[in-house]
Amino acid sequence: MSRYWLIRCPNCHEFTYTDRYGKWKLCPTCGEIISLSSVPVYLEVDDYSEAEGLVEAVESYLKHTGRADLSPEEVVLVRKKYMEWLGK
Repeated sequence: MSRYWLIRCPNCHEFTYTDRYGKWKLCPTCGEIISLSSVPVYLEVDDYSEAEGLVEAVESYLKHTGRADLSPEEVVLVRKKYMEWLGK
């Protein structure tokens, strides 16, 4: 089963997702070549459609709150809520 990482481009700061087994990801927004060994992983999910939905949700949340990024505490909370959701 493939796993997908929710990551953020270090150049344009847009969220995207990638297969965790890759080494590089081309940012669909700015074309930056993202090294997966050096980029923070916000969340790991089982399905690409979940990853797409989470990218949209995080971008929408940040836009709505006027913030640039999630805090480390929010990243932990998102991971916890996702695990609870998987358990249901």
